[in-house]
Amino acid sequence: MTIQQLKKLKVDEALNANVWDVDEEPHIKVDFSKCVECDTKPCVRLCPAGCFTLLDKEVLFSYEGCVECGTCRIVCPKDAVDWNYPLSGRGVQYRFG
Repeated sequence: MTIQQLKKLKVDEALNANVWDVDEEPHIKVDFSKCVECDTKPCVRLCPAGCFTLLDKEVLFSYEGCVECGTCRIVCPKDAVDWNYPLSGRGVQYRFG
């Protein structure tokens, strides 16, 4: 794939080009009792990988597609996200860019 082709990729296409070596233990832990108290739930809107979703006013989380940007821990107004890098060699492996 050329640089010109990469520039035209949409976010979903770029994420699908990456490879994940997912650890059995999540590198992100969420205190969902704090999520219940959160009115804005910015993690659902701002996570670029879509790891946070909303189902009937309940936040669901899946760490397997995390791009390790740390957005969730920064935007959480309730400090409900305990975020660490995955174990060495695990997590996302960027193939392009």
